[in-house]
Amino acid sequence: MADTLKILLAVDGSPFSDAAVRLIVQHYRSDNVEVQVLHAVDWLRELPDSFRFGEGPTYAQQILERREASFERGRALVARVAGELRAAGFNATTATLDAEARRAIVDTARQWPADLIVIGSHGRTGIDRFLLGSVAESVMRHTPCSVEIVREPKAS
Repeated sequence: MADTLKILLAVDGSPFSDAAVRLIVQHYRSDNVEVQVLHAVDWLRELPDSFRFGEGPTYAQQILERREASFERGRALVARVAGELRAAGFNATTATLDAEARRAIVDTARQWPADLIVIGSHGRTGIDRFLLGSVAESVMRHTPCSVEIVREPKAS
């Protein structure tokens, strides 16, 4: 009996994440692979700048509603992706964490423990990469396992 390969699939709902899902389905055998689908909800970053100056009795409630909406979107995303993987015959579990993406991926890879991380890359370069950083690159540098970075081919 072959050992089970444990793949941590980090998703953000982008076409790059969709490409990472396709890679798993097309390149791995479902009978010896377990996939954990992870989405990190960095909900504070999703708050509009106007919320930084909010006051009044409804302000806290509005923030909590925004936070819950972020988590609902995250749970729906991992459920959809896990459903696609299950339909292809994979054993898939989900996790939606309240964390910054880089940290959530690396920490989950250590704790689970993952044999491989599959992550889509936005392929940012220049000033965008400097200002926004690269989650994939940071994960690659800090994780205890192999990382496969997937890019969506550019349309011609």
